[in-house]
Amino acid sequence: MGNARRELLGAGRLVLDVQGRPGPPPLRFETADGGRLLLRQDGRPLMLGRSVGTCCPDLHLHRLDGYRSPLPPPRAARQRSAVNWPHEYARRLEEATGTPLADGRWELALRTGFPPGIWDEDFVREWPGGSLGLYCGGGWHGVVPLRPLSPPDSGRVKAYRRLVRERTIAPVLLWWVSFLDGWLLLDGHDRAVAALAEGRTPECVQLTRLPDADTLGRSAETVVQAHEHHMERLAARPPGAGVERQRATLEKAHGDTLAELPYAVVPTGTHPLAGGAPAWDALAAAAVFQFPCD
Repeated sequence: MGNARRELLGAGRLVLDVQGRPGPPPLRFETADGGRLLLRQDGRPLMLGRSVGTCCPDLHLHRLDGYRSPLPPPRAARQRSAVNWPHEYARRLEEATGTPLADGRWELALRTGFPPGIWDEDFVREWPGGSLGLYCGGGWHGVVPLRPLSPPDSGRVKAYRRLVRERTIAPVLLWWVSFLDGWLLLDGHDRAVAALAEGRTPECVQLTRLPDADTLGRSAETVVQAHEHHMERLAARPPGAGVERQRATLEKAHGDTLAELPYAVVPTGTHPLAGGAPAWDALAAAAVFQFPCD
């Protein structure tokens, strides 16, 4: 499935530099005119979306059956062992099909805390429909499951709830999607339900796209040019203690910004939908025929 170099950033964080996967990834978003959106995995349509409104649009969703997690179910014994989950998931994703990975840099990072509302108000429990409020300036900021959620009293969820109470359950895998300002739940639907049923926020490994070398070069050039401009203006001022303090502040900010650039999240890529709006409309018509009340 290609090669990936690893950059280690600590116990709960790493970067995969993926190579050998040119072209659109198996799990990808496609777009057409009129705010039409399609999520596809290995050619299968998984989610239809359409933006309604102008200033603060709502994104209406309809999900289809057929999603396949890229990760195998973790065994209980494995979950109870000492596992570095970002590294484990990185290895699994490298071996798997049906993932969003394409050539470029990807971060996998353990995440245990979320702002209020992410896993209750903005966790899309209904199926197959849903509506995301893409509020002006603030996005949506929630989690979209890719398959129906199991009941909290189902057998598998009950087994996971025991692991939640033991604090040994494997984290769920989330994919950050910038234009949703939210996440897709790639793996761990039952584990997420189990954690929530026990009154806890699911622990997660978050997958995000990072800038590639060309993007990094352009961003660094912009930052350096802006810094040089500020320093030239500062040099034109009369010398003094205030100027020196400002110079030190600018130098530190410049260094911090350059250090953070390689790990800045970049916009989630989309691809043109073959057939454009008519192809999307045909898929939507078939979904409405199957679920006439949705």
